[in-house]
Order: sequence, then C-alpha cells, then structure tokens
Amino acid sequence: MLAMQHPNASGSPATPSTLLATNNTMLQEPGVEAVVKNGTLPKSPVMAGLSMTLGILFNIMALIILAKAYNRFRRRSKATFLLFASSLVATDLAGHVINGALVMRRYSVDPMPYSTIDTDASCLFLGGCMVFFGLCPLFMGCAMAAERCLGVTKPLLHAQLVTTARTKIALALIWLLALCVALLPFFNLGTYTYQHPGTWCFIRVLEGTEGLDLAFVILFSGLALCSLASAFVCNTISGITLIRARLKKTKCSKSRSTASHDTEMVVQLVGIMVTSCICWSPLLVFGLMSALRSYSGTLGSDRATYRGLMITGVRMAACNQILDPWVYILLRRAILRRIYRITKRQTSLKGSLFRSMRWEAGSFHITEKTACSKL
Repeated sequence: MLAMQHPNASGSPATPSTLLATNNTMLQEPGVEAVVKNGTLPKSPVMAGLSMTLGILFNIMALIILAKAYNRFRRRSKATFLLFASSLVATDLAGHVINGALVMRRYSVDPMPYSTIDTDASCLFLGGCMVFFGLCPLFMGCAMAAERCLGVTKPLLHAQLVTTARTKIALALIWLLALCVALLPFFNLGTYTYQHPGTWCFIRVLEGTEGLDLAFVILFSGLALCSLASAFVCNTISGITLIRARLKKTKCSKSRSTASHDTEMVVQLVGIMVTSCICWSPLLVFGLMSALRSYSGTLGSDRATYRGLMITGVRMAACNQILDPWVYILLRRAILRRIYRITKRQTSLKGSLFRSMRWEAGSFHITEKTACSKL
C-alpha cells in the first residue's frame, strides 16, 4: 500500500480552504456536511513516489533472500514457513506496485473530480485493492504463527499434517477469502468512496455511512483484529515453549540446528506481529470509530479530526509493507548470531573489567592493611 500525502505539500498552513479547489461543485445531503465533488489534489507526489520506490526495493531484496533460503531448505520443516513468508512478501510487493500505480495516477490528472459519497469504477478497484492487500498479509501472518505453534509444540503432528501441497492450498484459500471480502461492494454490500484528500479510496466511513457500510467496516476490522490476536496467542505459546525447553535443557529428538531454526522463525514471526499491530491498529480502530459515529450522526464538528486520523492510519498501514521485508533481512539467523556474539563479547569485556577493578581494589586494601600492621 502506498503512503498517501497530505495536501499541505507546499508548506502553507493546512486550512480547509487550501484543501479545496476554486469553483468546486458542492454536494449536500440531509444530515451530512457539504462534500467536495471536484477537488484539486496535492500537487507534489514526491513523497508518495519515494515511499512506493522504497517499498518495491525492500520487498524485492527480501524476496531474493527468502527464495535462496527456500532452495536450501526445500526438504526441511522450514520450507513451509519460507513458502508462507515468500508469499507474504510477494503479496506486499504486488500491493505496492498496483496500489502505487493507481495512487500516482490520481496525482497525474489535475483537476481530478472526486466525491466522498459517490463512487466510480476507478475508486471501486482501488478500494478493493486496499482491502485485499490489507487483509492478505494479516491472514498470512496468522497462518504462519499457527503453523509454527504446531511445529514447536507438536512436531510429530506437524510433520504428518503440514506439507508443501497443503500449504499452497492454504495460501490459495487465504487469497480467496481476502478477495471475497474485497469484492463485497461490487455486489452492493458496502461502498468504496474517495477519502480525503482524494488520493485514495476506502470503505465509506465519514460521510453518508449506511448500515451496510457499517457492517462492512465491522467485518473488515473484525477479521483483521482477530488475525492479529490469533497471531499474538500462537506466537506467545511458541515463545514460551522454546524458552521452557531452553531453561530445562532437556534432550529431545530435535537436533541443535532444528531448534535454532525454530528460534529464528519465531523471532521473525514476533517481528511481523509487532510491526503489523503497530502499523494496522490505527487504521482499523479509527475506521471503526469513524463509521460508528457517522452512522449514528454524532460526528458533527469532529469530521475534520477524523479525516486527519484516517490519513494517519493509512500512512501507518502503508509503512507495514515497507517494514515487513526488513524483518526477514535483519532477523535472519546469521544476523541474530552476530548480534548475540557482539553482545556476549561486550558483556564479557564489562565482566572482566569489573573483576579487574574489584581485584585492584582488594589488592590495595590488603596492601594498606599490611602497611598499617607493620607500623
């Protein structure tokens, strides 16, 4: 997902008058404030283009690393995790390219008419892509956490149930489920509309929110939050199991290499989960709050505030697809081992320095005591 930019790109104060074009056609509905029909979009797409470029480069780097790792571990238990991870990064990459191209197209036409109540084919497609590429990574993160939890707690059952073929079927079902949710507005079950400042589309949550829109927001946010919660539970169980095994130092059938791979995968999953929670929670919560207040008619003068919150939420959600690749780039076993060695070396140096200082202090005390006794 591409980070959307605020209209205040020129450095002038972001007042309501600077957000609208001159001679705009205004649309008024009962109980809803006037909505922009023809708006002047932000002039400078530099930051949006930079975000798109960085996201594509980082995802390609992570995809290359995961592809090489998958070729090495094709016949091991890690192959399933790497297949999930590669699919997640590939989905993030596709989201950056498709959504980024659509957003940049919005910048290329000036003036580009938009309405925060009505919709068109372009907005339907962009909104569907936003929902699809938003749900897929969250679903995949949940599936990866569940797969690792089973692999860590029940390795024999995991070896029987989890295969490459079944993993591919699970991926297909995840993409299908996300696609079904994203296509609901195409069957008049919810609506995608342009969101302020007109550079992106999402579920109608601010103006003219109806019952179906509210149900669609609840479905989208509910599925996303449940995925995050499930991933948290599975990763917690996996982490506790690995820590207990480490503390007890019990000998099991797993080799040291396999245990090391399990630790690496769980660390990466925790990184994915933390990143997803931080980046996606604002958009999910703000969208749900906006829809509830808009539907109940209590948004009123807070509409501008919620517009700002939605922009902040979508920017943070866009950062998720930029940060996800770094989880695989930085939290690899080789990098973690290097960090561990550096930390251990620093700790040992501090320990030896502390022991040396204690020895010197003790020697001085003994010398002083001996001198006093001689006197």
